[in-house]
Amino acid sequence: MKVDRKEGGYRPLAERVDDYSEVEQTLNENDRMLQASRCMDCGVPFCHWACPLGNKTPEWQDAAYHGDWDMAYRILHSTSNFPEFTGRICPALCEKSCVLAVHDQAVTIRENEAAVTEHAFSLGIVKPMVPPSRTGKKVAIVGGGPAGLAAADLLNQAGHTVTVFEKDNAVGGLLRFGIPDFKLSKKVIDRRLKVLEAEGITFKTGVRVGADLKIDKLRKDFDAIVVTIGAGKPRDLPVEGRDLKGVHFALEFLQQQNHVNRGDKVAEADRILATGKPVLVIGGGDTGSDCVGTSNRQKARSVMQIEIMPKPSETRQPNNPWPYWPMVLKTTSSHKEGCDRRWSLSTKRFIGDKDGNVKQVELVEVEWSKDAAGKWVMTEKPKSAFTVDAELVLLCMGFVSPVHEGLVNDLGVELDARGNIKVDASGATSVPGVFAAGDAATGASLVVRAIARGRETAKGVHQYLMQGK
Repeated sequence: MKVDRKEGGYRPLAERVDDYSEVEQTLNENDRMLQASRCMDCGVPFCHWACPLGNKTPEWQDAAYHGDWDMAYRILHSTSNFPEFTGRICPALCEKSCVLAVHDQAVTIRENEAAVTEHAFSLGIVKPMVPPSRTGKKVAIVGGGPAGLAAADLLNQAGHTVTVFEKDNAVGGLLRFGIPDFKLSKKVIDRRLKVLEAEGITFKTGVRVGADLKIDKLRKDFDAIVVTIGAGKPRDLPVEGRDLKGVHFALEFLQQQNHVNRGDKVAEADRILATGKPVLVIGGGDTGSDCVGTSNRQKARSVMQIEIMPKPSETRQPNNPWPYWPMVLKTTSSHKEGCDRRWSLSTKRFIGDKDGNVKQVELVEVEWSKDAAGKWVMTEKPKSAFTVDAELVLLCMGFVSPVHEGLVNDLGVELDARGNIKVDASGATSVPGVFAAGDAATGASLVVRAIARGRETAKGVHQYLMQGK
């Protein structure tokens, strides 16, 4: 290859830790076209195979390489409702399966995707597409996250009248209030919402379906309901001292900071702040990384992130070949801003002061081995327990299921063994006319998978609504 992989990179560290603006930089147009030229139009495009949306990557990248931003966007948007979102926050399963990833030189597909969309908006290519006619059918989308927005978009384009109900004061779900602004500017969400509104979708915020709006009325007013409330129940850590002040779920911390950035008022007594404190982040995933970056911006005294699993390898292992997702060490921009990362540690207890504030956390080293049945088993290493200072502890251990209280229980839908809403291939639940998509049905997953499930469920809803037509 004549052109090496070139990434946009990040803004200077000393600059970005003082604000919440997006950390990623962008390449100039010529460099971006050269990066698109690296896509080889493979006979078997594994990038297409790996993408939950089935994006036609070689086709739109070829158009970008030739500077045809209109065609590039149209191809991209034909399979992806919101490439400006995935182009910023998707972990890029496509890149990990790119043929050039065999030599760690994958095409910069994610960055190219974002660049194509930004060109499309700046050139006026993205315009509202108002459906020419309406079917007379009405659909309620409960939850304004990526799955709900994707379903709303396709159902509206099919001619149905769509209303999105959102419990927060702004639409976006975790895109808006879970993902920090330094990864996804909320102006990007607002820009797309203006297009969707102009196309005829109605958004109603601050509405808790099941409380503010009763289920009976919802079912009476709408021909179909799509539940896209996400997997909002976090995994807890029931150890001694869990009730101490200063121990919080990750989303409590992240959502509050996003509300503050938005200009929403938060009572001083309710503020969760890392400022001047030693912070312990429990959980090594992306949510934990977001807590690290936010803690650094709040000027924490120190930040430690622990993970119960062993430290991943820095390169692929023989049992994890291309084109599968690489189980390797991931270091984010937030980690580079300052973080002591440790692995194979389990939390024994939280230790507080006389006023009930967390002050220390007792940790213990663990080892992993397989039992006779081949199942992984964790054991504590003898005499390996130690304590660390922590005046703010953030629990980032994932999510177990959608919240059942209220909407889910009131609808009476059947749940699967993990507590998620049980659906068939079309997204239909056990209750006629009620569908579910995204994390509420699959469990916590990726934004790109939520969008894909929203699209697939929209097709199922459309077929249901048009029966007998």
